[in-house]
Amino acid sequence: MQDPTALFTIGALPDIERPVLVQALDGFIDAGNGRRLAREHLLSALDSEPLVSFDVDQLVDYRSQRPEMTFTTDHWDGYTPPDLAVHLVRDLDDRSFLLLHGPEPDMQWERFIAAVQHLVSTLGVRLVIGLDAIPMAVPHTRPATVIAHGTPPTLVADYPKWLPTIRVPASVGNLIEYRVGEAETPACGFAVAVPHYLAHLDYPVAASTLLNCAARAGDLSLPTEALARAAEVLRVDIDKQVAGAADCWPMAPGCPPPTNSRPSSSGTCPTGPIRTTAPLHRCWPGPATSGKGPGDRRGPAVRVLRADHTALCLIRITGYS
Repeated sequence: MQDPTALFTIGALPDIERPVLVQALDGFIDAGNGRRLAREHLLSALDSEPLVSFDVDQLVDYRSQRPEMTFTTDHWDGYTPPDLAVHLVRDLDDRSFLLLHGPEPDMQWERFIAAVQHLVSTLGVRLVIGLDAIPMAVPHTRPATVIAHGTPPTLVADYPKWLPTIRVPASVGNLIEYRVGEAETPACGFAVAVPHYLAHLDYPVAASTLLNCAARAGDLSLPTEALARAAEVLRVDIDKQVAGAADCWPMAPGCPPPTNSRPSSSGTCPTGPIRTTAPLHRCWPGPATSGKGPGDRRGPAVRVLRADHTALCLIRITGYS
């Protein structure tokens, strides 16, 4: 492995005592843009300054993550290069923490992670926290749920256990947690579950949930009020659309209306995708299908809500056909 310290430049070392490092790299699953919204909110709502800059030419495949250029009338007017960096951020109580953000490296993962580990050691980081947002079959009418993981597991002992042993595609963020944990620096991560039918929207509930988890784990004071207000606006908009298609809800026994009541044991009613720019006009019953092909009536029932001629919403009822 080449020298990992050659991958970055660092400014004057700050006078900080055992900070937390929050990792919010782009590139992996980010349902509802929860991680991006959380990161952008931290950088806009809190005082921060750049501390470390990574050499993206060595780490990023520009053809897979093309940066943007600006064209104005008859000439190129600007270029936004990728920025992979660590910012020094001060929370609401003026406590300093570090924020790693930017595109997930395409190449040299182990060397990049070794560079992060060097920074963890040099800056005396006491805890690494990762943020993720994943689409799941959960309703927007219930409080957001979180899959938490950590090394040691006692870091997240208060969170429910969701999954048995599984194998999933790797990400640099999760590999950082694994490698840092191997080196005996405490590390944990939080993946908020986003309703799959809202995964394409900016979903501020996901961002506020992630920031609350990071604040709790890292003993930080992080701003979430603006995200909570934005979440309420979106919730009202979604509920209006669902209420406008209320005749769709009685299609299956035990399917609750879009309220805060807990779904019945006979099934849940996630819907998706919903577009906030076009209301749901009517319920358009479709054939029960498992998705394996025309005429296949096995598996959960599927009904399609249509606005004009565009399918906007699927309702899947567990165990109903």
